[in-house]
Amino acid sequence: MEKKFEKAAMRVSFVSIAANLLLSVLKLLAGVLAHSAAMVSDAVHSASDVFSTFVVIVGIKLSGKDSDREHPYGHERLECVAAIVLATILFITGLFIGFTACRNIFSGSYEELAVPGIAALLAAVLSILAKELMFWYTRHYAKQLDSAALMADAWHHRSDALSSVGALIGIFGARLGFPVLDPIASLVICFFIAKAAFDIFQDAIKKMVDESCDEETETALRNCAMAQEGVLAIDLLRTRLFGNRIYVDIEISADGNRTLKETHNIAERVHNSIEASFPKVKHIMVHVNPQEN
Repeated sequence: MEKKFEKAAMRVSFVSIAANLLLSVLKLLAGVLAHSAAMVSDAVHSASDVFSTFVVIVGIKLSGKDSDREHPYGHERLECVAAIVLATILFITGLFIGFTACRNIFSGSYEELAVPGIAALLAAVLSILAKELMFWYTRHYAKQLDSAALMADAWHHRSDALSSVGALIGIFGARLGFPVLDPIASLVICFFIAKAAFDIFQDAIKKMVDESCDEETETALRNCAMAQEGVLAIDLLRTRLFGNRIYVDIEISADGNRTLKETHNIAERVHNSIEASFPKVKHIMVHVNPQEN
């Protein structure tokens, strides 16, 4: 499962890098040729996505490493660390956009701003469509793989799309004679980006503090264990999330008059059944309590 996850995540990440590099070059050329500072800034934002995706790749590669002596439970939480790094980058990007917007709004020197050409307008539309497509593409695989780092990268695509919307409004407004629309739109975008960064950060932190699974998953785990021959009751069930994987500790009751070998076989059936039915479960500890008749 780990290799399949890593391969799919790498494919998504490299598609993201290629798309962002192409968009960055196109937007930079459009910004320079059409005299649009907003489009040049948007090109820089797209270029930052390339760095962010490299952070995702590093996080996924490290989280996929096998367990070792220093890390007997694996390295899955390193992907959450990558998500936190991305959330921080996203938040700083939002603050930078907001700071620049406030400075331009309160400067009052709107007449000094150059009127952008039509090429900048077309580049903004292309960027919005491309980045929104990349958002849904990356988000689809992030949900499928339950990857916090990929989800963070997806929202970085969305932040870039929102940034391009701001650039589009600003460029269009400047061409109509209202250059102040550019910084106002950027200020609104700042709040959207900050909210996305907070959500990503919160999700990553939850996965790093041994939060239990949702009630639906725990009920399914109980039902799976109870369905095995020889299991009389579930005395205890504890679950914890370790990155995007699940660790399970379960205590079952079995007939106290059975032999040790028989009760061991019951525990093995519970272990193997849960492992086969729940691909996200990485480790299961089954303890058998004797139940006297």
